[in-house]
Amino acid sequence: MDPKDINWSSLGFGYMPTNSYVRTTWLDGKWSEPVLIKEPTITMSIAATCLHYGQAAFEGLKAFRQKDGKVRCLRPWENVKRMNLAADYMLAPAIPEELYIQMIQMVVKDNIEYVPPYGTGGALYIRPLLIGTGAQVGVSPSKMYDFLILVTPVGAYYKGGIQPVEALVLDDYDRAAPHGTGHVKFAGNYAASLKPSKIAKTQGYPITLFFDPKDHEFIDEFGTSNFFAISKEGHYVTPVSRSILHSITNMSLQDIAKDMDIPVELRPIHKAELADFAEVAACGTAVVITPISKIVTKDHTYTFGETCGPTLRKLYDRMTAIQHGDYPDTHNWMLEIK
Repeated sequence: MDPKDINWSSLGFGYMPTNSYVRTTWLDGKWSEPVLIKEPTITMSIAATCLHYGQAAFEGLKAFRQKDGKVRCLRPWENVKRMNLAADYMLAPAIPEELYIQMIQMVVKDNIEYVPPYGTGGALYIRPLLIGTGAQVGVSPSKMYDFLILVTPVGAYYKGGIQPVEALVLDDYDRAAPHGTGHVKFAGNYAASLKPSKIAKTQGYPITLFFDPKDHEFIDEFGTSNFFAISKEGHYVTPVSRSILHSITNMSLQDIAKDMDIPVELRPIHKAELADFAEVAACGTAVVITPISKIVTKDHTYTFGETCGPTLRKLYDRMTAIQHGDYPDTHNWMLEIK
């Protein structure tokens, strides 16, 4: 779609083809020079390892048109660190930070007109993707990889303000295995969440919460987002677990909480502690914060209010203000697109 024809106020969270994506290929021990590609397609062998053996990892971040008119994206250096954790785990080559940042600069600049205007609440969603593309029959790592970054404009996730949602715990499903791949952003982790998410939605719950896969006694995370809570003592509490994905949004919110003199606790959280929380939320790139009004397990129902709690609201407002340039970037999180 021509960006002149986009109704920015009604833009949702979905994929829209843009001018280009950027791509580099790893072969014979090195990455090629990245190139911009106009067609929103990719060609690979039918025996590519990403198709057969799950060698696929991705990231998600956003670029914002800020109050001063410049375009900046949030903490891309943390995304490349996390992607390289996934690359190491699936025996793929690491992506040099310099190359990663170069490719973000290239693809955002080439699609700059797709960055939503300041004040619309929208952003340019950036999706880096690392896949094994070499032909391989037999379980072993690929000898060739493609790293690409696509971008697409997205609107404000919430239209008309933050709306709390209800969450369901399904004890018959796990998001990840003990000592498995829950801590890295593999594509397969999200495939594993599709069925329980559909079951929850058919029962009227937009989001699922998973307990630890070993004993189902401790809180892990939501299907696509980290879990955090505000205790009745006013502490920011978020779980630590081998099977939880390290969320850059969660990490940023923790820093903002500390800026506000809110104590931060990173520790295992027993499911019984749900009764002791004043506010509960999911957090992630797409939405920043989703307040949770209710969590339903097979034994209990925990309620946290039908509106966004005051601490969640303060954290959300500060985070989005930094993203859009309405609050000073004191942590130097924002990369300017030049």
